[in-house]
Amino acid sequence: MSAEPLEIYLQEEQLGRQLRQDVRVGLTARPKCLPPKWFYDARGSELFEEITRLPEYYPTRAERAILAEHADEIATRTGVKTLIELGSGSSDKTRLLLDAFSRHGGLGTFVPLDVSISALRQSTAEIAADYPGLRVRGVVGDFTRHLDRLPAGGGRLVAFLGGTIGNLAPDERAPFLAGMRAALEAGDWLLIGTDLVKDPAVIVPAYDDAAGVTAEFNRNVLRVLNRELGADFDPDAFAHVALWDAEREWIEMRLRSRRAQRVRVRDLGLEVDFAEGEELRTEISAKFRPEGIQAELDRAGFATRARWTDADSLFAVSLAQVR
Repeated sequence: MSAEPLEIYLQEEQLGRQLRQDVRVGLTARPKCLPPKWFYDARGSELFEEITRLPEYYPTRAERAILAEHADEIATRTGVKTLIELGSGSSDKTRLLLDAFSRHGGLGTFVPLDVSISALRQSTAEIAADYPGLRVRGVVGDFTRHLDRLPAGGGRLVAFLGGTIGNLAPDERAPFLAGMRAALEAGDWLLIGTDLVKDPAVIVPAYDDAAGVTAEFNRNVLRVLNRELGADFDPDAFAHVALWDAEREWIEMRLRSRRAQRVRVRDLGLEVDFAEGEELRTEISAKFRPEGIQAELDRAGFATRARWTDADSLFAVSLAQVR
């Protein structure tokens, strides 16, 4: 069975408008910041895939181990007809779930949602070819804005993997989870991956690897702005920084200006000054405690039915159900 035509709720021109707004707001803020979603052009996606294979980057390996061990239990316990994946990318780890549902039967539809038309077109074609009995409906959208476009009908499991929820600040997570609850029906399921609080000596190298891949990934966002907005950033004039914030229990990625400099963003008519040592925050990645995960899900209207960790308790996957 071939993949169905993509359902597109986010056009390229809408992405362009959002980029311009985010850059204008972020570069004129104090301190300066950019949302992490702009990392992921084609080159950024390639670099992130490389990051997931680095020895320092434990989250992907840990989450994969959890899913490999418990995918069959997830399939039998939920017995859903539709699997939805938010921020799907290549849907690589999700294949562990698809394989389990294939073994146990019942799953009819897979719905990956992602902002990238090209990535989604490729991944849906590959999954449709590898799972010929499965209906594959790719949705082009932003999981913070288009949850109301998810296919209706009971018997759904939403997978939100990779610890991506940690990229949302606490005041963003609550409305996101509430929106998720509103998009689902009583009895539907949520499978969510969360990186756990642990020794910063383990966390920080995952975001500042010895080979410098994460540094290149971080600086790539400046190349995105140069290409898309006519900016004149010199990526080499910014150092990659990864810092653990013990109070907030999150890691921040930043770009630190190596010298005083002025950057022009032609398409915005914007000139931005950076002092030597001034930092531009490009990502937060919150880490969680088990009781905190459960409390946030509970407040949003989900009941936690199971939670698993890897052998080293680095990462957790929670299975929750809409009350």
